[in-house]
Amino acid sequence: MPLEIDADNLKHGLLGLVIALLEIIKDALKLQALARMDDDSLEEDEIERLGRALRDLDRAIEEMKLEQGVTESVKNVRDGLDRIVDDVVDRILNPRRWEEEVD
Repeated sequence: MPLEIDADNLKHGLLGLVIALLEIIKDALKLQALARMDDDSLEEDEIERLGRALRDLDRAIEEMKLEQGVTESVKNVRDGLDRIVDDVVDRILNPRRWEEEVD
């Protein structure tokens, strides 16, 4: 049975994944920036530049999602990844509970 691929679905899915990954990287950059601010390892002008760059990145990502019509696809990818990460963290923090469920 041949696999039929809808080009629009493929575009939305792939673009949704790429933008979701960009958002995850952006979130990691924000966390890193906050940690560096807490450690007082950034000068005032560096904080300003970093803040502007992160705001610009936020705007660019939002514009991209709206222009391409993939806001919902990105949300679905992020939700799925969040569930996976939650499961992994739960298994790390509560290994006995997972071992009991397997038995």
